Amino acid sequence: MPGVGANAPQPDVTPTDEDTDFGPAKPDGPEVLSRPSDVNAEPIRKGRVGTSDQKDLQPSEGVNVYQRMGAALPALPPEKKFLGKVDEAFGHYQRGEYVQALSKALTRAQTGDAAAQTLVAEMMSRGFGIARDDKTAAFWYEQAAKGGDPVAMFKYALLLMEGKIVKHDKKLADDYMQRAAQAGNGEAEFNWAQILVSQTPGPNGLHAALPFYEKSAEKGIADAQYAVSQIYWNLKDIPADKKAKARDWLMRAAKAGFDTAQVDLGVWLVNGVGGERNLEEGFRWLYGAAQRGNVVAQNKVAHLYIQALGTKPDPVEAAKWYVLSRRAGLKDASLEDFYLGIEEDQQKQAIEAANRFRPA
Repeated sequence: MPGVGANAPQPDVTPTDEDTDFGPAKPDGPEVLSRPSDVNAEPIRKGRVGTSDQKDLQPSEGVNVYQRMGAALPALPPEKKFLGKVDEAFGHYQRGEYVQALSKALTRAQTGDAAAQTLVAEMMSRGFGIARDDKTAAFWYEQAAKGGDPVAMFKYALLLMEGKIVKHDKKLADDYMQRAAQAGNGEAEFNWAQILVSQTPGPNGLHAALPFYEKSAEKGIADAQYAVSQIYWNLKDIPADKKAKARDWLMRAAKAGFDTAQVDLGVWLVNGVGGERNLEEGFRWLYGAAQRGNVVAQNKVAHLYIQALGTKPDPVEAAKWYVLSRRAGLKDASLEDFYLGIEEDQQKQAIEAANRFRPA
């Protein structure tokens, strides 16, 4: 993400026996960024090389205890009458009755109902209840966007940006994205924040975008959660209470499955960035990302095995992860020196293990 680097400032940490400045790495060649990340190559400095299942869970018995005390349970409040309009089309859609849903929604869509128009567009774009038809779906997204539906404004903005199904129109796309964000659509909030940053690179753009990142993050958008963590930690003039939450947001993005956040969280935990140092937990996050095929994580795990940080030393495992990351194009001079320095038999074992590896 423009203006936010992954090299977070390191707090004062006093290592015990080894130097453990554990910086990010970056593959050679051009990089396409689709979300806010910026990993810069920096091999870690040389360190030492060392040689309850939850079963039978029961729900709380608080009500039973209350009953055994002899007190009568209070009566439930009367159910309020629903006076709103029943959305039959969406009801059919939720039950997987797509043909009926499309029929109901199409009738309403033709009368100008923006929500129904959006539902028709969604079903046509996915081929639910009808053969997939991206052009007709785009027509209905446009109609619903003109009617002010937040989801449709977001989806139509993406189509305008892409310029494949409809004519490219950046100005109109930005307008719809902004309106969708202001209407509270979480994905639009993140994308509008990205647009603001691209329009005004640097601290001013980040400050302008931050409220939209924060709103999107609160709605569970992992990309936004990651962006918030990076801005909170790296941007100057951020209040101390927000800066203190940087690692919490990074953790939320990592738990949501955002692989860049998982790698950064592992590095932060190893280095003690944004909170206490936890080598074992840092290793677990990096190892999990490595197992899922993240090349940067594979590079980091190799270093951790060499330095015995958060795990036992294992030269064969270290070499295996290095071989995998090297095959993917990530060069690392210090790991190459390590690999060339181990026994030939260990190199052979590492290559065999790398050949057997399949991402989890």
